[in-house]
Order: sequence, then structure tokens, then C-alpha cells
Amino acid sequence: MIAKTVRIGLYTLPVVSFLAAAMCGTAAAQDKEEEVPFWAVGRPAEGPGAKLAPVPSPPIATAADKLPTLSVPDGFKVEVFASGILDARGLREGDEGTVFVSTLFTGGGKIHAISNGEVKEIATELFLPNGIEYRDGALYVATPKEILRYDNIETNLDKPPEPVTVFDDMPGVIPHGWKFIMFGPDDKLYVPVGTPCNICQEDADYAKIFRINADGTGKEDVALGVRNTVGFDFHPVTGNLWFTDNQRDWLSEDMPLDELNRVTDPGKQHFGYPYCHSGIMTDPQFGWGKSCDDYVSPAATLGPHSAPLGMRFYTGDAFPEQYKNAIFIARHGPWNRHQKYADVSVAFLNDDGTVKKVEPFLTGFVADNKYLGRPADVMVMKDGSMLVSDDFNGAIYRVSYGG
Repeated sequence: MIAKTVRIGLYTLPVVSFLAAAMCGTAAAQDKEEEVPFWAVGRPAEGPGAKLAPVPSPPIATAADKLPTLSVPDGFKVEVFASGILDARGLREGDEGTVFVSTLFTGGGKIHAISNGEVKEIATELFLPNGIEYRDGALYVATPKEILRYDNIETNLDKPPEPVTVFDDMPGVIPHGWKFIMFGPDDKLYVPVGTPCNICQEDADYAKIFRINADGTGKEDVALGVRNTVGFDFHPVTGNLWFTDNQRDWLSEDMPLDELNRVTDPGKQHFGYPYCHSGIMTDPQFGWGKSCDDYVSPAATLGPHSAPLGMRFYTGDAFPEQYKNAIFIARHGPWNRHQKYADVSVAFLNDDGTVKKVEPFLTGFVADNKYLGRPADVMVMKDGSMLVSDDFNGAIYRVSYGG
């Protein structure tokens, strides 16, 4: 059990209690003033909307033969790569082909390694270790508070080394505090800090993406006005950073629309939060006197409350040519919306870098308006196939093309 505490607003809460509230909708506070969990702030007090709450994953991973039947376009094949990994989230591949898998809420703070068909736990009892990255033989793990590095990890899967703390100057709060991290073409590590609320005007430590050197030095802002990104990648030709961003809750069933964004001028662009959402509407609380024209518009919108998480440019050679340098996006699916949907979509780009269209690619995660699975991350393998994690079932799927 994780015994750490976290500061939310004026209160310090046990992590375990807060996670129970976040996933089950129960009161987690030790003070009467903190009876409403952060995700419920702004929820309608009555009517159908008052019953909406985060969708909890099953408490145990789904058996391989009980996983949903998923659909892909003609010529593609989807199969189970791994199962039984409770709360499977982030994906990375090591130099020797080891697939590293992170967890978040229900996974017990673990990092797994899949090697030669065997799943091993290489770290446990970490604080929401969603963000992972692999570079030069080391596995980087990001919690809401710090970034750790496990050196020479692939040669020490049975006896992982003690982690080295690379960076520890982050707020450490739970709301939108979990990370997605990645090294860019400039050899710097890119790290997000989500907003600690549904909607608020926080200080400069939040709602941004920053970057640091591999040793944790040289921190500098890359993108501002970013509410909560849990997925990004770099265009293989231009090197531009692209990221998904989850917009605010409780405005309506169909607004705002979550975003796919592109950074073209690092450190000088503001993407709107908390003043403008989806590039088309000002916030009813913080948008007065503001204009969406003053902020960077999204490269594409991804649907209302779609919860876009992991995304990758397709850089392999195994898919048809039309998918080269297209962006695959895991749309985790809405919880504060009655009509559910979830998929892995693909965004095709024009030659000038604008988005031509976004369409579903991997489907079958919803039936009868109930979740059968929820994609969390995507990763292009060295062989050109693509892995997709499903934290709802604790599974990883492999998508390949057979012609």
C-alpha cells in the first residue's frame, strides 16, 4: 500500500484515500470542506449529469480469452501481445527488444518488463509512475514529483539497480499530475505538468510542457496553456513537438473538444488554457475579456471528452505507405459524457504539416454504450508493428499488416 500523502489545495491527503475517491466517487477527505473530489468540482448538482463519475477498471486483469474482439482496416491483423498486466499504461521498447509497461491507479505503482514472452516486475510501490522513457540503456520513470533513472536495466531485469534521481522539482500533486515523458531530437527530456484542478487559474508551475537535459539541468518551458497532456511525439521530418491535450470537464455533453496540438516556436506559444478551449470557445469563468485569436489553435480536434492519451508518429516500414508519418492516437474515452466511445484513431497530415483528416483505426472498445476496453498508449515496434495498451483490461495488443 502506498503510504505517501499529497497536497491538494489547502489539504494533505493520503494517496490511497484519494485514489479511492477518484476511481469510485467516494469522499476521501479528512476535512469536511474537502468532501468533493477534484474531478467532481463543477458537476451538476441534480439531473442526469449528477450521476456521472470516472469509470473504474476491473480490480483484476482480464483473461486473454475474455478480451474484446477488436477491428482494424482490411489487411491489418490485431492479436494479444500480453495480458494479465493490471492497469497497463505507458509503453517503451529497449535496445534488446524488452517492452517496458507502466501503471497508474490500480496497478500498484509497478513497472513491468516483457522479455522473451515473460512478464517481470522491475519496480513496485512507486507514486503513479505513468511516464516512462528508454535511452542509452536506461529506463526513465516519471512520477508526479520526480524523475528516476534505472541504469543498464535490460541486463538487470531480475535484479534491477537502485534508481538515480534525475529531477525532483515538480509539484507532486495527484490531479493531472501523472506524466508522459519523451526525449526529443534535441536530446532533451520533455515533461508535462498538468493543471491541479478541472478549471482554475494556477501559478506558473502548472499547465505547461518543459524540457531538461538528460542529467536534470537546464529546465526551460516549451509550451504554455496546456491543461493536461498525457501523450506527445516529435515529427520525424520537422522535429516539431505534437501533443494531445485533455480539455476541461462539465461544460456540456459535447463541448469542449479535446485537442491535437503542434509546437512550432518552443517557449513562445500559449495553447489557451484556462481562457480558450478547442480554439473556438472562451471559458465561461476565465474567458471574459479574452479572445481565442490570442492563442494557438489546435491542429485538430479529437471529439468531446475523448480523453486522448498516448500518440505516436508511424515511423516503421511495415504499414502501407499512406500511414508513413501519420499520427496514431489512443482515445481513452469519456467518463463525464453519457455517450461513450474509445478507439485508436489515426491523423493523416498534409505536406504542409496541417492535419488532413482524423479517422478511427482500431475499434471495438465499446458495445451497448459500455466500455469493453480503453486504449491508453501506442508504440511503434522496431519491426514496424504497433503495440496498444489497454488499462481497462490490463492487456497489450499487437497490430501488424499482412498485405
